Amino acid sequence: MKYLLTGEDTERLNFRLLQLTDYADWLPLFVDTDAARFLGMTHLASSEEQCDFWFERSMGRYDNGTGGMNVLVDKQTGKMIGQCGLLVQELEGESILEVGYSMLPQYWGKGYATEAARKCRDYAFTHGYAKELYSIIHIENYGSVKVAENNGMSFCKTLPDYKGMPVNIYRITREEWQQQTA
Repeated sequence: MKYLLTGEDTERLNFRLLQLTDYADWLPLFVDTDAARFLGMTHLASSEEQCDFWFERSMGRYDNGTGGMNVLVDKQTGKMIGQCGLLVQELEGESILEVGYSMLPQYWGKGYATEAARKCRDYAFTHGYAKELYSIIHIENYGSVKVAENNGMSFCKTLPDYKGMPVNIYRITREEWQQQTA
């Protein structure tokens, strides 16, 4: 399936598809964190509804070929630590390819998101999927901004209402990536 990194890996992580059996492991992302707000899910009342929505959307992406989040599995422990992937999105009427990432709270600040996002970036450019990649980030999600910057992306612009929330757009072009990785 195009855009999915199933079977790929990094130094510390293996990539695989999301499975329904991952639900209990993924639910903590939506409990007592800002994840729902940062992901535009505040219209859903409970952490279970938010997790249900995540799974429906993820499985829908797999089915319709618009990329998707890959489960990130720690090679040492075998535990799910987060998700990262290439997502076809609409941005101001254009179809773009986004590097998206979400980590379970206990793994924040350990460099996993940057490691996975770089793998997605390299994979997309190496396979010729896009001339530029984006990350669409809630304006108050400073951890994700750091990941985007660590992924070689630069601030592009702010949109006050993207799918009901204010976001900053980060971008890297293929040429910038080639210069950074040369």
